[in-house]
Amino acid sequence: MPETSIANALRRPRGPRKSADADADAADSNPTPGLTGAQESADVDTSYLESLLGYNARRAALAVIAVFLRRMEPYGMRPVDFSVLSVVAHNPGVTSRQICAALDILPPNLVGMVKSLHKRGLILRKPHPTDRRAQGLHLSAEGQRLYRDAQATATQLEQNVAGRLSTEELQTLIALLRKVYRR
Repeated sequence: MPETSIANALRRPRGPRKSADADADAADSNPTPGLTGAQESADVDTSYLESLLGYNARRAALAVIAVFLRRMEPYGMRPVDFSVLSVVAHNPGVTSRQICAALDILPPNLVGMVKSLHKRGLILRKPHPTDRRAQGLHLSAEGQRLYRDAQATATQLEQNVAGRLSTEELQTLIALLRKVYRR
C-alpha cells in the first residue's frame, strides 16, 4: 500500500477559510474593475486541464462532496464516516482490516473513526467468529436508524447532483470511473 492512500490524501485538513475581510480585500484588489469572479474565469483558458481525467474527476467529486457535506451535517457524518457505516451495514461482522482494503483507508486512520463511531453508539464490536485476534463490526440499533436515514439522504442527493445525466449516462460514468480506480 502506498505511503498515503488516495482517500486519505483527499481528507487532509485545509487551511483556515478566508474571512469576509479577506474576501473584501480580494474584491478590492480585483485587477479588472466591474468583472465578477465568474466573468473573469470565463476568460481563462482551462482547455488542457479539462482534457485530463484527474481534473474532471476531482471537479465532479468536489461538486458532489460539497452537497454531501451540507446534507449529511445533521447526521454528523463526513463522506468517510458514511462509507465506513455503509460497509458495516452491508457486511455485518466485517473486520477493520477488510474495511481498510475495501475503502483504501490507512489502518491508523480507521482506528480513530471506529473509536468515534463506537463512542457515538453507532457501531458495536463483537468477537470475530473465526479469528480470535479480530473483532467484527456491527451497526447498533441507533447506527441502523441513522444509516437508514443517511442512506436515503445520500440517494436523494446523488439524484439531485446527477440530475443532468440520463440513467444510462450515469451508469456509464460509474462503470468508466470504476475501470479507472479498480485494480
